Amino acid sequence: MDSFDYIVVGGGSSGCVVASRLTENPKNRVLLIESGRQDRSPYIKMPATFFKVIEKGRDIVSYIGEPSDRLNGRPSVVIQGHVIGGGSSVNAMLYIRGQAEDYDSWAQAGNKGWSFDDVLPVFRDIENNMEIADEMHGTVGELHVSETGYHHPLSRAFIRAAQQTGVPYNPDFNGKVQEGVGFYQTTTHNGRRWSAAEAFLRKAEKRPNLKIMTETRVARILFDGQKAVGVELESGENITAGAEIILCAGAIETPRLMQLSGLGAATELTQHGIDVVADLPGVGENYQDHLETTVQGVSKAPISFFKQDKGFNAVKHMAQYLMFRTGLLTSNVVESGGFVDVSNAGMPDLQFHVLPFMVGWADREPIPEHGIAIAPCFLRPKSRGSVKLRSNNPKDSALFDAGSFSDEADLEVLVRGVKKSIEILEAPALAELIDRRALPKPGIEKDDDALRDYVRQTAKTVFHPSGTAKMGPDHDRMAVVDEQLRVKSVQGLRVADASIMPTLVSGNTNAPVMMIAERAARFIKANT
Repeated sequence: MDSFDYIVVGGGSSGCVVASRLTENPKNRVLLIESGRQDRSPYIKMPATFFKVIEKGRDIVSYIGEPSDRLNGRPSVVIQGHVIGGGSSVNAMLYIRGQAEDYDSWAQAGNKGWSFDDVLPVFRDIENNMEIADEMHGTVGELHVSETGYHHPLSRAFIRAAQQTGVPYNPDFNGKVQEGVGFYQTTTHNGRRWSAAEAFLRKAEKRPNLKIMTETRVARILFDGQKAVGVELESGENITAGAEIILCAGAIETPRLMQLSGLGAATELTQHGIDVVADLPGVGENYQDHLETTVQGVSKAPISFFKQDKGFNAVKHMAQYLMFRTGLLTSNVVESGGFVDVSNAGMPDLQFHVLPFMVGWADREPIPEHGIAIAPCFLRPKSRGSVKLRSNNPKDSALFDAGSFSDEADLEVLVRGVKKSIEILEAPALAELIDRRALPKPGIEKDDDALRDYVRQTAKTVFHPSGTAKMGPDHDRMAVVDEQLRVKSVQGLRVADASIMPTLVSGNTNAPVMMIAERAARFIKANT
């Protein structure tokens, strides 16, 4: 039986940060367990080829939710990284923190020390921004943040078109004001993806006090009474942890593993024949995610990314990248976008992800033509879902209900988002490049009921699951972890991923997850 001081379960963005920080002390023996493989695929390293990673499917895992009438009978399909670096190895690399109000609301709900003023210094400490140096940005951290080396003409046209509809230009979505359109800053460096593995784990891998186990699945956490003392692997091997176990497996796997280990709603655990370690009814509840729909236009000329990964085009782009580290392959593809207030909410409630080609989704193939896709996404979902067990067998997938559109307010935000996207697509800067609108069909914007049906038929996740082990004060019975991310009612167990978010942040989640992991490591160090 192997023994360590700390076991980190999950080698994604948060796990890379926690493992790196804990191994800075040479006295700490740290084990990092990842169910996926090492991040050696060349498609991971090149920014524009992350679609190849998703297409090949080797370094991702798809969680299939229950079919929902609110999605016109479709299931939610949530793709997550299944590789060292996790989401940061397979995502579009957007560096977004969210709004100050997101974190202030956490603090106002009783989570002391989690206001924006509390977390901003942590964001700055881990950031190494290559362009901006001010009170909102850091320049000496491990996480490189930069402008992409390539801006597609359709991405530029979107930014101009959005301004023509009254949306202001914003050069920094992580500045004092989030509202506006512009180019996204990305976690890239010298034309390469700069994942959490590159930023934090590469240097830690050289330390003798870190062991990394890949392609290894954890079956359950082991307890001695109320104290977490180790993990059992699906292979049957037990590994002990003398100090703590830190869960970094994500908002679907983390609550599933907790429930398998006896942490959750006591009545549900008993039904599955699982001994109850702690009655924590909030485990697996409060599931939240961002959903987006799409507005797509066919371009007059063959200028989009369509077929740029085929034949001579692919050879040309690869040669330019390998020789000069420039060109299309340095693009993060989702180059432009922005944040708008479509509901008069007083702050942005919608985000645009813009892609310079036509896109499909889990149950629809992309239209095989050149064009642009504008994807409006609501920012602060009111809908809630859940992650439950199917059985007490660790090899069974989670019973996952995304709860999409269980609150109609989310649907209405996307309906308004479609209308705004159509307005932008028809503005002069894009109209001169676009031949016709492909999705949704012309005229549908005049019928709100038809628009609602279109949104239900096309809405898809932006892959930001969160909230299933939420942080909260002692009087909140549904809270799972305290303000130092310690699991309530037990000892020696902490959660350091997006599961702990009481409410989802207003934007992409990779940067906030790394901030959460950095704070978890600091809490551990302070306590020891």
